[in-house]
Amino acid sequence: MLARFAIPALLIVALACPTSPTWAQSSAAGATLTVHADQSGPVISRDLFGQFAEQLGQGIYGGVWVGKDSKIPNVRGIRSDVVQALRALKVPNVRWPGGCFADKYHWRDGIGPAEKRPTTYNINWGAPLESNAFGTHEYLDFIEQIGSEANITVNVGSGTVQEAADWLEYLTTDQPTTLARERAANGHPAPYRVKFLGIGNESYGCGGPMGPEAYVERMRIFSAMVRNLNPAQSGPSRFAPGPDPMRRIVVGPADTEIDYTEAVMKAWQAGSARSRSFEALSFHHYTSGPLGMMRDSATSFSEKDYAAFVKNTYVMDELISTQSAIMDRYDPQKKVALSIDEWGVWLQGMPGVPPLFLKQQNSLRDAIMAAINLNIFARHADRVRMANIAQMVNVLQSMILTDNEKMLLTPTYHVFRMYVPFQDATFIPIDLAVDRYSAADTQVPQVDGIAARARDGKLWLSLTNLDPTRPADVTVAATGRPIRGAVGELLTADRVDAVNTFESPGIVVPRPFSAQAAGGPLVMHLPPKSITVLRLTE
Repeated sequence: MLARFAIPALLIVALACPTSPTWAQSSAAGATLTVHADQSGPVISRDLFGQFAEQLGQGIYGGVWVGKDSKIPNVRGIRSDVVQALRALKVPNVRWPGGCFADKYHWRDGIGPAEKRPTTYNINWGAPLESNAFGTHEYLDFIEQIGSEANITVNVGSGTVQEAADWLEYLTTDQPTTLARERAANGHPAPYRVKFLGIGNESYGCGGPMGPEAYVERMRIFSAMVRNLNPAQSGPSRFAPGPDPMRRIVVGPADTEIDYTEAVMKAWQAGSARSRSFEALSFHHYTSGPLGMMRDSATSFSEKDYAAFVKNTYVMDELISTQSAIMDRYDPQKKVALSIDEWGVWLQGMPGVPPLFLKQQNSLRDAIMAAINLNIFARHADRVRMANIAQMVNVLQSMILTDNEKMLLTPTYHVFRMYVPFQDATFIPIDLAVDRYSAADTQVPQVDGIAARARDGKLWLSLTNLDPTRPADVTVAATGRPIRGAVGELLTADRVDAVNTFESPGIVVPRPFSAQAAGGPLVMHLPPKSITVLRLTE
């Protein structure tokens, strides 16, 4: 719909976007935005901004781990430039070792002296040799360096309950058991903290395959027997959780499937309050374009292709609503979180890289898709309390790309960095009256946005102009108080398929943005194909 009233004259201080050489820029559309600053919704959990690092392609080796003897600057083998970049994102948790790799991974292969670790195959991802140089201690060192939390997936597909239970004892007990002494001999006398435990991965597919009922029976045993023994997290018994208990994430569905959701939520409801076996249900969904998974170009596409990605990204909202409705039947109080622990765009891989390494470029389009997803998650924050983009470095929609000693930050990285103020902020409802972006068979609102109040009381707003050719002038008001101005950052480029490269890493980077009202309401000029994150001055 069109804006409800004309925009009055005022002073606007903002960045103008150069006209795309491919798609001609149109005149600006009007929009009105009301921020209901006197209302509040659920907390936008910081765990919605989680990351995923699988033993896959160059995601770990070369991306995170270079070895202690590498000429690339590192701390105990973990490359320092990647650590520094990730610290700026305030990464809440890192899911590891997979993914499909998790249900082929045996944790003992990755502990002890590196020269004594076995060499294995990575069967799921092209069958390269896996040195196991990056294992349990290296992962936990890495998350400590970036200031994050452990999110470990145990092997349900090819592993045993005893193997998983031993791993958690090895990690978390403070008692002088044989496993604790082995952990100390390997360099870490104190117990580790494990915030999340994934009980398998995609057990309907690469982690099985199992039907939902078969998985439920196996999951119940793992959930009961695999315990966190860290006294800072565990209680006196499995019936009395400690002050900061580990949260268990069970396998749920992918895409439009509902069988796993029904089965595991029915099992949860059937358990007593003391014996319920998980706190979160996993859900996986990737976005592709008109050609499908791994086929759409990462760097050259038409507006029709772009519009298809926009349309397909909004499918996430429908899928969450479907899964949430099922969960609500069994759990109306929303005690169980929906954990979207694999999401992102899946594109053609880079030339010269093995296809199953899943290394792809990352454009401004992909940053826009990330912003849409994060906004969708925030709007469902009452149920969606955890998410992990796939993946952190060199795989799929990554934050970072590396090439030997070189590193660059992708447009998606910049979105996550811009959204840091939304971590653990309180969702604020908004009303947005805006024109529509229409292309091919896609029709969606031109501007997508969310607002939230950070823990320090500051009011934040994110606005994404999805239209690749048309600016938007957004008139902003707040209930009960005037908005005097806004200051923050804007991410855009001259083309929606613009990418950062090692030769030109600054093509798609945030720039300062500010706007001030002058005797009237605040109006913000949003360039085409842009993401703007602002702190509102009340």
